[in-house]
Amino acid sequence: MSNIKPSLAKGTRDFSPQEMVKRNYIFDTIKTVFKKYGYAEIQTPAMENLATLTGKYGDEGDKLIFKILNSGDFLSKVKPEQMAQANSNAITSSISEKALRYDLTVPFARYVVMHQNDIALPFKRFQVQPVWRADRPQKGRYREFYQCDVDVVGSDSLLNEAEFVLIYQEALSNLGLKDFTIKINNRKILSGIAEVVGKPELIVDMTVAIDKLDKIGLEGVIKELLERGFTEADIEQLKPVILLEGSNTEKLNSLRAVLSASATGLKGIEEIEQVFEYLAGMLMPEAPKPDLELDITLARGLNYYTGCIFEVKTNEVAMGSIGGGGRYDDLTGMFGLKGLTGAGISFGADRIYDVLQELNLFPESAAAGTKVLISNFDQDAERYALPILQQLRNASIATELYPSSAKLKKQMSYADDKGIPFVILIGSDEMQTGLLTLKDMQSGKQQKLTTIAIIDLLKR
Repeated sequence: MSNIKPSLAKGTRDFSPQEMVKRNYIFDTIKTVFKKYGYAEIQTPAMENLATLTGKYGDEGDKLIFKILNSGDFLSKVKPEQMAQANSNAITSSISEKALRYDLTVPFARYVVMHQNDIALPFKRFQVQPVWRADRPQKGRYREFYQCDVDVVGSDSLLNEAEFVLIYQEALSNLGLKDFTIKINNRKILSGIAEVVGKPELIVDMTVAIDKLDKIGLEGVIKELLERGFTEADIEQLKPVILLEGSNTEKLNSLRAVLSASATGLKGIEEIEQVFEYLAGMLMPEAPKPDLELDITLARGLNYYTGCIFEVKTNEVAMGSIGGGGRYDDLTGMFGLKGLTGAGISFGADRIYDVLQELNLFPESAAAGTKVLISNFDQDAERYALPILQQLRNASIATELYPSSAKLKKQMSYADDKGIPFVILIGSDEMQTGLLTLKDMQSGKQQKLTTIAIIDLLKR
């Protein structure tokens, strides 16, 4: 028999029943908002063909894809000269044909292409499933985590982007968050900046670097830009843009002057302004206004974004982004379906859980499990309790009957350990009179009530 001590893989977690109730509270709250805006749910497999995923996330993202070894003798297809190189990257395609999904967007694009004759465009879907990334685990960053994605393909209207802002505002507010910032930018603006600097071919290098501003600071960004092929002169041109300040309108006016020679950059400014205009038309006067900030350093380091991009951060606790996304004009083109624009955003459910937990924002109902435990003293009491058990369940009250006769102390301890708020005690007196003893586990108060009266009380 093995003596190996059981353990979890780094960056993964077990979830207790109490935690699952809270997680489902998050999922259900977000799903309700998704449905309100006309999105329907789909699911895709945890495992995709490796070729489906690679080349969609940039070099850094590709390194974080969890590859799955082929079944059987996975080294049989590797040539001796490849083995002699001792280079794992050189043999990856020979030993691994599948991988765990890195996000939900690329599998969604694959789904759209495969089901293009079965869906109506624009196609609006949401998806709540786990994804996997071979990242270094740290606070708020896991190797297995859930994403709550909402995407639309087949519509180039910026009304979709405006609605994404409203979806974030409504869902996060419904979860109890009060102070969060929705950041917005446009990849066309970033492309325009690279053009003006004279380095359009380094747009990806530039965005990957400046996207790290809040993590490594300005000096770190400058160092990375220099390493990626930018000159000191280029950086002097970039600094005022990276450090842009003022209101959203002031930032856009400054950018319009900087990007006057770039048609691409000006198009990005126009798209941002259109989103703001849509929002101004949709927000009711009495509705809370989203804290929407134009952040020119926001780059969303994924290669497939082409238009507006988003990121959401809570200001109430120290945490990375709790959501993000953007427009990807030709993601399905990678799978042979050209010209189908798409846009989507994601909620980081695991980080949102940590935020709600730290701020104590989960309502009592989100921790509710069994509402009442029926005691079991002997065979007669058990037999008497069976119809009562079903009466309570038929009234949609979560109820358990203790599964065997045991000392009262043991049954009370069970109720305490599970956080069950009420216990029904059934002894000889209760069976004779029909009046059951209901004990409130928090206050210790006991009262004699009929089954109907107990149902009325518990439902209130």
